[in-house]
Amino acid sequence: MQVSTPFTKILIANRGEIALRIMRTARAMGYRTVAVYSDADRNVRHAREADEAVRIGEPAPSQSYLSIPAILATARESGADAVHPGYGFLAENEAFARACREAGLIFIGPSPQTMAAMGDKAAAKLILRQAGVPCIPGYEGEGQSDATLRDEAEKTGFPMMIKAAAGGGGRGMRLVASAEVFDDALRSARSEAKSAFGDDRMILEKAIPDPRHVEIQVLGDRYGAAIHLGERDCSVQRRHQKLIEEAPSPAVSPALRARMGETAVAAAKAIGYEGAGTLEFLLDPSGAFYFMEMNTRLQVEHPVTEAITGLDLVELQLRIAAGEPLPIQQQDVRFKGSAIEVRLCAEDPQHGFIPESGRLALWRAPQGARVEHALESNAEIPPFYDSMIAKLICHGASRDEARRKLIQALDETVALGVATNQAFLSRCLEDPLFVLGKATTSFIAARAAALNASSEDGEARAAAIAAALLYATSGRSGVSPIAPRLPIRMQLMVDGRSRDPVLTILGGGRTHVALGERRFDIAVRDLAESAARVECDGLTESAAFVRHGETLFLHYRGVPHRIEDRTLAPAKNSREAASDGKIRAALTGRVVAVDVAVGDRVQAGQRVVTLEAMKMEHVHAAPVSGRIAALRVRKDDQVSAQGILAEIEKDEADLMAPT
Repeated sequence: MQVSTPFTKILIANRGEIALRIMRTARAMGYRTVAVYSDADRNVRHAREADEAVRIGEPAPSQSYLSIPAILATARESGADAVHPGYGFLAENEAFARACREAGLIFIGPSPQTMAAMGDKAAAKLILRQAGVPCIPGYEGEGQSDATLRDEAEKTGFPMMIKAAAGGGGRGMRLVASAEVFDDALRSARSEAKSAFGDDRMILEKAIPDPRHVEIQVLGDRYGAAIHLGERDCSVQRRHQKLIEEAPSPAVSPALRARMGETAVAAAKAIGYEGAGTLEFLLDPSGAFYFMEMNTRLQVEHPVTEAITGLDLVELQLRIAAGEPLPIQQQDVRFKGSAIEVRLCAEDPQHGFIPESGRLALWRAPQGARVEHALESNAEIPPFYDSMIAKLICHGASRDEARRKLIQALDETVALGVATNQAFLSRCLEDPLFVLGKATTSFIAARAAALNASSEDGEARAAAIAAALLYATSGRSGVSPIAPRLPIRMQLMVDGRSRDPVLTILGGGRTHVALGERRFDIAVRDLAESAARVECDGLTESAAFVRHGETLFLHYRGVPHRIEDRTLAPAKNSREAASDGKIRAALTGRVVAVDVAVGDRVQAGQRVVTLEAMKMEHVHAAPVSGRIAALRVRKDDQVSAQGILAEIEKDEADLMAPT
């Protein structure tokens, strides 16, 4: 018998592009929407574009998006009768699902019991083993002392994985190569898991060499029906977090897809799964697959499945939550073409993917791609949330067509003002290993040098164009017909590299730029507030830019550049600044560990303070050997980028070294 649970107004317990994505489908189906926002998100798009929006607290997630009482109070005040948790934050929190149901709200997702069972990786593996799902060998026991886990790691064998028993998204996960580094990895994983999920229990798994990360999308209704929508390949990862996802996987044959799909559906039926969910597997080179975890929510990468099936997964979530049976059966699912998604993140790939917050000075989305984002020019990227700021999805008749379209979309995307992984993503898509469909979870580590390599010619051209644009926007453009054409010497920092161009102004918007042995003839045409057509050595192209004082942010040939004009800046002794014994915060974040005390002796490279920002831990090590003279922070302090964390009194030998 069909049991209807209708609703009319949906509170979306999430932020940014996630909230906007859910709003889009909800409105198309006739539902009203309620947004929640923290103080850091007061003026952002998801708060402005919902039918109603309510402030829920301070910027820190624990005081806003993770506050169950605040979200339930908002639902009562707004008259919402359903809650969609999005993906991330409370999306897999069984206490939140239970609280919603106890408050008389429709929770758009599986039951609290199912979430509890699958949210605990140890319990999930025990349940799914009984359903015949192959699992990775390891340890999922109750004993959680450091000594117990160390002993079980020895039994499991190295290399092995430490994983948080609760949660997902790559947090609380460490690859451990040997027993010697196990204790440090365990401490770090526990700390990250406790911060992210409020639970520091760990499981251990044997590391599968060079696997692919392949997941199966499932849907189930409350009447016992379940289907799968094929697989997604999520192997391109950094820090165990996905950067590129595609459907279908180039490594999965129709026969393997059928086996993995049948396994996933059997698991969904065994637990009475209701709603949209994902079973994640490791696929080894032989074609054997092993269950890792189940995500009891919609995934960030769900658009690639939507692209090849033509289905709207949020619509199906809402229909299932309202009590409708699944509208399609397995034989109705058809796959068309190929789709690839990239995650655009505010981070610096050349420095360990360290996340970056700040003001996005200029944003332009590309044409011809599906772009999920909540961005706009002059939007603030806060340090409290995930570093992903947008995702781009392209679909094609073939994998290569989808890949080419996505490269073009990335080239057209303008995101200036904060560091992003935009150029890195393009290089990933162009890498021969990825082109052949052979990227595994080791892809980024194995290809790091090539993926982080910049083009010397491209960087030189960008530096020359930047110099011409700096002059053209300085208010000094133009040249007297009787004045001598004297050279203008500039000192620039281009993407952290010193450049010294010499300009000769020719008039009519034309400039001759000498850069070392290179010579460029440049004409700036159609100069607008944030765009220009630039002719360089006879080739005319578009460039986007924004200038803040003596800093120019330039988007040229699909690559963002940061150029600082230091022509009039006082000289600095860079070696002296780098070795002054002060440890400065590389980014804005929260102190999660202080590993030394005042008076302790430390060696250069030794861990001193660990910060957490944008869901990642960042170790700050001693730049020199010596004695800790001062500690400026304590555990749980919030610090700003470049704030001093600690001061080291250098050893006498270092003090006497020539500078």
